Amino acid sequence: MGKKVDAKKFTWVIKDICSLQSRKIYSDEFVVDGCKWRLLAFPKGNGVEYFSLYLAVAASKFLPHGWRRHAYFHFTVGNQVYGVLSQARGTKHWFDANASDFGFTSMLPLDKIHEKDGGLLVNGDLTIVAEVAVLEVIGKLDVPEECEETTKALSNLEESNGAESNDSPKEASLEKENIDVNGFRVLPSQVGTVSYIFERHPDIASEFRPKNQHLRSACMNVLLSLIETMCQPSQELSEDDLADANAALDYLADTGMNLSWLDEKLDLLSEKKKKEEAGETRVQEIEEELKKLKLKCADLEVQLEKEKADVSVARTPFSFEDVV
Repeated sequence: MGKKVDAKKFTWVIKDICSLQSRKIYSDEFVVDGCKWRLLAFPKGNGVEYFSLYLAVAASKFLPHGWRRHAYFHFTVGNQVYGVLSQARGTKHWFDANASDFGFTSMLPLDKIHEKDGGLLVNGDLTIVAEVAVLEVIGKLDVPEECEETTKALSNLEESNGAESNDSPKEASLEKENIDVNGFRVLPSQVGTVSYIFERHPDIASEFRPKNQHLRSACMNVLLSLIETMCQPSQELSEDDLADANAALDYLADTGMNLSWLDEKLDLLSEKKKKEEAGETRVQEIEEELKKLKLKCADLEVQLEKEKADVSVARTPFSFEDVV
């Protein structure tokens, strides 16, 4: 379906970029015309000596089969000192399951970012502004309405628990598109995932209290988002992400969901994150030690070659002329 071009700005500040150890990092999610997006950056370059920057469809693996997104996007890296643009690039792209992110591998030379007095970094932070306009969407998923409904349902959970509501024509239409899985109305794209959850954990909702279908769907969306978060690579998860995940888990447990199995996995994920951070610190220490050892070995090799040369000279016999 066609959409009116309406670019939305999103500002991403990468904190202390010089000290980042992760190969790639993601920004927070943002919504433009019914689609969730996020920025993907490679602080040390994606196989090149350039800062690499891309636009990515958030949670693309949860979108329905055959989805596509046509978008125009424009990236700028602002020069904070002189008030002029250091770099600006834009393009159009069709995003789909085979290409859920797209952008510029050579966005900005790394040496330019770290250039002394270049003005790109302010207290070690790099600021990026992305302008995104969705040109066309293929697929049924409408992210803003779903998020708005979920947020409203969660905020009113206590006062609306167990109540039935009268559906408006629009809600009734949406209801027809949803499919019932063990008493939960979910999107067609979520049926397989939700069915598998109930197959593995049949008692998950045995004590679930809310009866209102909107609230039940909202809680299921929170659970799916929580699982999606936990499936991310640990290097992409921050301490805040883990704290939010724990808060979401506590909320769902308060509704009566039996999530003891997920609680154990979240504890395991927290432990893995701690081991990863400790391991990264140790790797950095070992790399520094190895660098020193390599320098020492290089010095020893120079000394060894000099000693070999001296020995060779000492072993050279006198010639007749030398003796006579």
